[in-house]
Amino acid sequence: MVEPFAGEITVYFYAILFARYPQVRSMFPQGMDAQRDRLLRALLRIVDLVDDPGNLVRFCGHLGRDHRKFGTLAAHFPPVGECLLAALARFAGPAWTPEIAAAWTKAYGTVAQVMISAAEEDEAVRPATWPATVVHRVTRGPGIAEITVRPHYPYAYAAGQYVSVETPWWPRRWRYYSVANAPREDGTLTFHVRGVPGGSVSEALVHRAAVGDVIRLGPPMGDMVLDAAHHDELLLVAGGTGLAPIRALVEEVARRGEHHQVHLFLGARTGAELYGVDDMLRMAQRYHWLTIRAAVSHEYVPGLRGSLPEVLLEYGPWYQHDVYLSGPAQMVASAKEALTLNGTRPDCVHHDPFETPVLFTP
Repeated sequence: MVEPFAGEITVYFYAILFARYPQVRSMFPQGMDAQRDRLLRALLRIVDLVDDPGNLVRFCGHLGRDHRKFGTLAAHFPPVGECLLAALARFAGPAWTPEIAAAWTKAYGTVAQVMISAAEEDEAVRPATWPATVVHRVTRGPGIAEITVRPHYPYAYAAGQYVSVETPWWPRRWRYYSVANAPREDGTLTFHVRGVPGGSVSEALVHRAAVGDVIRLGPPMGDMVLDAAHHDELLLVAGGTGLAPIRALVEEVARRGEHHQVHLFLGARTGAELYGVDDMLRMAQRYHWLTIRAAVSHEYVPGLRGSLPEVLLEYGPWYQHDVYLSGPAQMVASAKEALTLNGTRPDCVHHDPFETPVLFTP
């Protein structure tokens, strides 16, 4: 009933939240477009998972832990619930019956309790955010910067995960970036950031960040990790700057010394956008278990030509492999569909949620 008014609902929700509880306004960025979009995606995801309790609790637990970086407290949940239900009631009209209201009240209470519990458990073992100093910066391609930071205290994560980042120039604006390396002894993390026109955080990181600047990191997130693999044969697929977490997984295989056979496919629209190939080729020379192929879809260059899904099918089948996909959502979705239609088990295809911007959207 309310789906046609989804955008209006989030605008109305934040308007009444800030009017009724002005003390929470300082927790949010000045520009609210991205925040409203995140709220809507989270609500849709919760509704999608309503009949899948295990994954619903898991998703809400992630939300609860991630919200610690905003300064969210248990006392904030009742006002948010009150305003959220008021927004739904306003746009649902006569469909908002006492029965529906009771169901949504119960649902919100469940979600809030899971988030609060996850946040409290997380608080007992680690901080909400980590300050990190930029220690190295280099240009890696048109509009792409490789930025290495050193957290001020230990930061535990797994290769393949992504991290939310806040810059000093845009307080309370958090954007997600995949870590491009497996855990290192010196504790540093490297990000590959593409400057997106109009993307305040990415533009600041690419064009403004310098050695010595201090940024903030949120907790690591994502399940695209090596421990999720069922098979020894791995197929890694990276589109554009989706190479970052894929590179981290290759490093992790090398670090563990496990007997994986790894097939890596890199893709981009043009040759200029196909970055990082030389580094990966050097890794392939060092590790006999790694093979690399590259494909360009919108330009003729020597080597493979075509979209990544097309090239994957040409070199398949991949039904005895664990598959890790990273890149633009459309590429990930089409590659996943092509692979599963040709015998790859869906539970062996790993990728980050489509709604999480990693490197390719503002």
